[in-house]
Amino acid sequence: MALIVQKYGGTSVGTVERIEAVAKKIKARRDAGDAVVVVVSAMSGETNRLVELAKAVQDRPDPREFDVLVSTGEQITIALLSMALKEIGCPACSYTGSQVHILTDNAHNKARIKEVDGARVRADLNQGKVVVVAGFQGVDEHGNITTLGRGGSDTTAVALAAALSADECQIYTDVDGVYTTDPRVVPEARRLEQITFEEMLEMASLGSKVLQIRAVELAGKFNVPLRVLSSFEEGEGTLISIEDDSMEQALISGIAFNRDEAKLTILGVPDQPGIANQILGPVADANIEVDMIVQNIAEDTTTDFTFTIHRNDYAHALEIMQKTSAALGAREVSGDDKIVKVSLVGVGMRSHAGIASTMFSTLAQEGINIRMISTSEIKISVVMDEKYLELAVRALHSAFDLEES
Repeated sequence: MALIVQKYGGTSVGTVERIEAVAKKIKARRDAGDAVVVVVSAMSGETNRLVELAKAVQDRPDPREFDVLVSTGEQITIALLSMALKEIGCPACSYTGSQVHILTDNAHNKARIKEVDGARVRADLNQGKVVVVAGFQGVDEHGNITTLGRGGSDTTAVALAAALSADECQIYTDVDGVYTTDPRVVPEARRLEQITFEEMLEMASLGSKVLQIRAVELAGKFNVPLRVLSSFEEGEGTLISIEDDSMEQALISGIAFNRDEAKLTILGVPDQPGIANQILGPVADANIEVDMIVQNIAEDTTTDFTFTIHRNDYAHALEIMQKTSAALGAREVSGDDKIVKVSLVGVGMRSHAGIASTMFSTLAQEGINIRMISTSEIKISVVMDEKYLELAVRALHSAFDLEES
C-alpha cells in the first residue's frame, strides 16, 4: 500500500461536476489499495471574488481579517468534495488547515509553514478514510488563521507529504506535466517524463508557472517525489525528484522565459568601493527585487551599472535611480521596459561544454542581439528585446533538439 498526497487546483474543482469527477478519481485510487490524502484549492474564481469583497469594504484590507475571509474559499471545496466522496461510497473527512494543525509564522497573507502535526490525518487513514485538507492556510501560535500566498495549496500538499513520509505528492492541474517550453509558443514542445528538483526550481523561478517555487523548494529539502498530472486526461505526467545517476541527462531539459522584465542603467558613476550598495540599497529599501546585474568599467575610471527588475516596478525604480544619479553625480540614467529574459535550464550543462556558444550562435543567426547574460551551474539566461522572444525560443528549442522524437 502506498501513501499518496494529491492536490487539486481551482480549475480541477471549479464546478460541482468537476468535484464529482475528482471524487471518482480519488475513490479509484483508494479502491486500488492506496491511502489517500487530498489537498484542494478554492473553486476557480472564488478567491478573486472574496478579494473583491474585501476591497469593497477596505481599500487596504486588514491582514488578519483578510486571511479569515479568503481562507473560506478552500473550506467550501473540502466540504463539497467530502460530500461527493461519501455519496459514492468512499469514507472521507474534511479538515481546515488549523484542524490538522498546520502551524505557520504570523506573517498574514504570506505565512510560512513551521510544522505539521500528522497525527489526526494518520488516525483517519488507519480507519480507511480519505482525508481532505484545505490548502493555502494554516494557523499561528496564537490561533489566528493565516494564509500562505497565491499558489499556497501546492506548499500545503508538499508539507503534508513530508510530515506523513508519503510515497509521492501528486499535483493535479490543467496541464499534463512539465514541458520543454510553453507549447503555446512552440507547438512541438515535449512533455518531460522526469526532471530534477534543481531544474524545476530554476524553471519555476524563470517564468514556468506550473508549480509554486516554495513547494518545489520544500519538496527538494525533504526529498518528496513530486508528480505533475492533468485532472482532465489520463497520463503519467512529469516526475520531479532528486538527480539520479541512472537518469540519462539531456544537455538541456527546458527553455524558460519571462516577459515581465525591465532594465535600468546608471551611466558614469564613480568606480569606487561601495558604489553597488549606494545604487542598489535604495532599490532594496523600496522592496524592489533585483535580478541580473552587469557592471562595466570605462577608461575614465567611471562605471556603467545595469540591472533588471520586474516590469511592474519599473516606474518606481526609475524614479529612485534618478535621485541616486543626482546624489552620485552620475552622467545619466536610461531604462527599457520592453525586454524579456530567455533561459536554458539543464543539469546536463555541468558535464558538457559548448552550450553557451551554441546558444549565442543560434541567436546571432536569427539576428537577435543579446543585451545581458547571466549564468549558473545549470542555467544560462540572456536578456533581449521583447519583439524577439518567440523567435528566440523556437530557434533554441530546435537547436537543442528538444522537439518530440
